Amino acid sequence: MTEASAAETLGFQTEAKKLLQLMINSLYSNREIFLRELISNASDAIDKLRFEALADDALLAGGPDFRIRVEFDKDAKTLSVSDNGVGMTRDEVVANLGTIAKSGTAEFLERLTGDQKGDATLIGQFGVGFYSAFIVAKEVEVLTRRAGQEAGVRWSSQGEESFTVEDAEGLARGTKVTLTLKDDAEEFADGFRLRSIVRQYSDHIGVPVEMPKEGDAEEGEPEFESVNSAKALWTRSRSEIDDDEYREFYRHVSHDFEDPLVWSHNRVEGKLEYTSLVYVPKRAPYDLWNREAPRGVKLYVQRVFIMDEADEFLPLYLRFVRGVVDCSDLPLNISREILQKDERTRTIRNALTRRVLDTLGKLEAEQYGEFWDEFGQVLKEGVAEDFANKETLLKLLRFASTHDEEASQRISLADYVGRMGEGQDRIYYLIAESDSAARQSPHLEVFRARGIEVLLLTDRIDEWFMSFAGEFDGREFQDVTRGELDLDKVEEAAEEGEEESKDEEDDALATRVKEALGERVNEVRRSKRLTDSPACLVLGEHDMGLQMRRIMEAAGQSAPESKPDFEINADHPLILRLDAEPDEDRFGDLVSILFDQAALAEGNGIEQPGAYVRRINDLLVELLG
Repeated sequence: MTEASAAETLGFQTEAKKLLQLMINSLYSNREIFLRELISNASDAIDKLRFEALADDALLAGGPDFRIRVEFDKDAKTLSVSDNGVGMTRDEVVANLGTIAKSGTAEFLERLTGDQKGDATLIGQFGVGFYSAFIVAKEVEVLTRRAGQEAGVRWSSQGEESFTVEDAEGLARGTKVTLTLKDDAEEFADGFRLRSIVRQYSDHIGVPVEMPKEGDAEEGEPEFESVNSAKALWTRSRSEIDDDEYREFYRHVSHDFEDPLVWSHNRVEGKLEYTSLVYVPKRAPYDLWNREAPRGVKLYVQRVFIMDEADEFLPLYLRFVRGVVDCSDLPLNISREILQKDERTRTIRNALTRRVLDTLGKLEAEQYGEFWDEFGQVLKEGVAEDFANKETLLKLLRFASTHDEEASQRISLADYVGRMGEGQDRIYYLIAESDSAARQSPHLEVFRARGIEVLLLTDRIDEWFMSFAGEFDGREFQDVTRGELDLDKVEEAAEEGEEESKDEEDDALATRVKEALGERVNEVRRSKRLTDSPACLVLGEHDMGLQMRRIMEAAGQSAPESKPDFEINADHPLILRLDAEPDEDRFGDLVSILFDQAALAEGNGIEQPGAYVRRINDLLVELLG
């Protein structure tokens, strides 16, 4: 026996060990899911062999008839799940059963809280099917031989610190997982109990799941019979499938332990023939914001599995969608590179994208609210990345609003347009770091005074995606913190003579303030925004906002230089007193205080915090006499 083939005892990867213990505790109340996960893994192994055999039919030596078997021994308290699928080599066994080779594992583990119900949901999304065996087993043995290989492998562990790997002779192609059950899990060595679980969780599996016939004699080889329907669910008519079957199939393709929020099953015939079954989850996956993470639907061609995570059939902003596409017109040997260039792929992608968006648009308000809370931010990416569906996506967006005091993001653009007042031709919005910061912004004062609704945007991608939004229903979007406001069409009538009489005075004060601030500002002018605050900072029409600056800084990029405009409320008592100040040095200090306070109100930092504190202290000393 060579050193490479000797028995080895290896330690679990740190993350795998931690996840294993957390999972055993979190999923204890739903233990039967282990059988679903093991059968699902067996089905995947058969799918992979079918695909590899397209290029090398010698891999099917030993029999092309695929099946999964569930066997048990009541006296020995054992249960096994075996398949004649692709199997594993020694290196694959160590890699697949001893480590968790997933990006974001550390971040995922940090999100686990110890709350069993919440952690069970996260663990289900992470997809750790094999490890679920340790929920019911005190020891697990895996016997496996890779298709096309002579050597077999035995893996065993008690699910604690380590596992053992060694050579095994005389194994059939495929994998057999044998569980030695814990004392409190003897129910899973009962034929009736196992059959009910298989029918509940695995009826949709496209290969036979076999069990020994009931009433077989104990001596001799048992006869096996199929327990499931053994027909791939998506190939059946919608009228034949009930909701529970759809939900179980979702768990099979997603490894999520929760029910899906909604699904859509569709068959297309004609120039291009394909079947799609796509699901929207209830909860966002832990790695939703990792745009490089594997994603996509399972691809089948003529019911033959081709690949997992075929991301060519949906745009990146729909990366949370799970499901299956089965196309009769694609070649069985198609690769990812060919898929990306194939016109048929683009046709299916366009149709599938429209179907998902249409399905979302038909959700009831409460259901859509659940979806928006989980996936709203990622849906906004589509406005910038999917021009063909931009109008549809804009209709699906939801916002907080100044007319909605509960801070819930439930206002659609159609709602907003329907409430617009006479003469209003723009959709006004404000971007801030938080809902409270947005509602306290001085930029909203004139809008409140005139009863004009403003959308409040606080997601980190809002400034970026709004730069692509353009307009909705013929109304342009306008950021209330940028440029000069023109509310003439919607503001209350004013005495023109009164306005003109103040122009010269305001110009003189603005010039004086500009001289005091120097290069810190681009322009100083009388504000049409303010009714209560003395001053505010205003971005130029094309200047980068605070949100985008922070994103660029976090990415290690420098943001372009820009200077704000400084608007003053000429009717505010502070500005009136300021205008009467004869001492230019004192005038300059007071203007600087107002400027820094306006920066703080916008969520910006102060360039010279020490100077600001000194000026405030001097002012306090003077006021206190």
